Amino acid sequence: MKSDINWNFDNSYSKLPEAFKENIKPLFVKSPKLIILNKELGRKLNLNFSDINEKELSEIFVGNKLPTGSKSIAQAYAGHQFGHFVMLGDGRATLLGEHVTKNKEKYDIQLKGSGKTAFSRNGDGRAALGPMLREYVISEAMNSLKVPTTRGLAVAKTGEDVIREKALQGAILTRVASSHIRVGTFQYISARQNLKELKMLLDYTIDRHYPEIKNSKNKALDLLSRLIEKQCDLVVNWMRVGFIHGVMNTDNMTISGETIDYGPCAFMDVYDPKTVFSSIDKTGRYAYCNQPLITKWNLSRFAECLIPLIDENKDKAIEIATQKINSFDKLYEEKWMKMMRNKLGLSETDDNDKSLFIDLLSWMHINKADYTNTFCQLMKLGPTEIIYNDKEFINWKKRWLKRISINKISFEDSIKIMRNNNPLVIPRNHKIEEMLESAEQNDFRLIHKMLKILSTPYTEQENIIDYRLASSSKKKYKTFCGT
Repeated sequence: MKSDINWNFDNSYSKLPEAFKENIKPLFVKSPKLIILNKELGRKLNLNFSDINEKELSEIFVGNKLPTGSKSIAQAYAGHQFGHFVMLGDGRATLLGEHVTKNKEKYDIQLKGSGKTAFSRNGDGRAALGPMLREYVISEAMNSLKVPTTRGLAVAKTGEDVIREKALQGAILTRVASSHIRVGTFQYISARQNLKELKMLLDYTIDRHYPEIKNSKNKALDLLSRLIEKQCDLVVNWMRVGFIHGVMNTDNMTISGETIDYGPCAFMDVYDPKTVFSSIDKTGRYAYCNQPLITKWNLSRFAECLIPLIDENKDKAIEIATQKINSFDKLYEEKWMKMMRNKLGLSETDDNDKSLFIDLLSWMHINKADYTNTFCQLMKLGPTEIIYNDKEFINWKKRWLKRISINKISFEDSIKIMRNNNPLVIPRNHKIEEMLESAEQNDFRLIHKMLKILSTPYTEQENIIDYRLASSSKKKYKTFCGT
């Protein structure tokens, strides 16, 4: 049965055994107020907001009024957090169910910040306005940057404070995902050592995301192959736009291949492969340059969960899984090389391409050049900075132009490839902070301005130079989890 805004819920995950979840409802809040509603995403989901007033929408998007047909749960999962295994779960989120569109596409609808669950581990189950707005804006930017991601449907204030280092305004994010099944979900079920449950999760995941391997002779191995490919594509996309996730724990790696959890994330300005923003990443485990390595590490943990399903002979299963995991390095290099060719408008391969790429990145690192704007400079789309008058950069450009000349496509077509792969604008860290500071004062104009600018990151826009330059501040930028 559908509600007033055309919700159409299927609750397949909630039908899994009790071990997978806790049946729970969002905590009632006193004074909900809708801050942002993603009408474009609403249309994609076939939702109709036109016949319902803002007060009622506010009640819906804090969980005070649950949609008809939903069956809310908190999902169980585990995770290697900075390398240490922990049994976790949705400590501050409620999954309302799976909304099914007219095209039979299925999307999880989750309320993040909706109150305590059995998995809260002494937390309050609440979320503050700033981190929820950060996730909403950056996930929408990632979607426009053509990076697979969860998305935000709404942010609503609860009218109640949450206590962190100080009192902050409480808020709830409505997150939309292909699913919230994670590597950590498999780790949780695997740790229970119940083969029946593990098979059930495998079959459910394949039905949900990879139905083409449903009749495979070795479904577990084929699922591992699919996820290696998906996660390889995802991290290459992160590297393409200079995104640093900041908390690449196994509970933050989805089986769908979407970016999830925008806690301490940020975008790199000056190119430095060791860039870390997260205040809790003391060792640089999740630095920009380590993201491919950690992706492989996480995939190895996923493979370990599947060992009993890959082959009855444990030693043979480990050998097969290890061989599959070790294919990651070559696959990543191939995809990274293709990504860099696209960023530089190169349509064919050449034996000297890798040295061309490495020399550019080395120059950027030594000269503290902006990652995004260097590629904009090559497309003659500025912003112009004196650094690009450097002799070494000019000489490198000559090599690049000579390399472009061997393309079998025109120079104009090469530039088109570059325009499709190099954003002109990204969510600059200092602009995100400005936006969040205004929001704390209940001024949301900067958020709407930023969302508009970030919705077309590959297109030239007038009067946005301050959104295209890094901060002039010498202070090291830090991000926080917001939990």
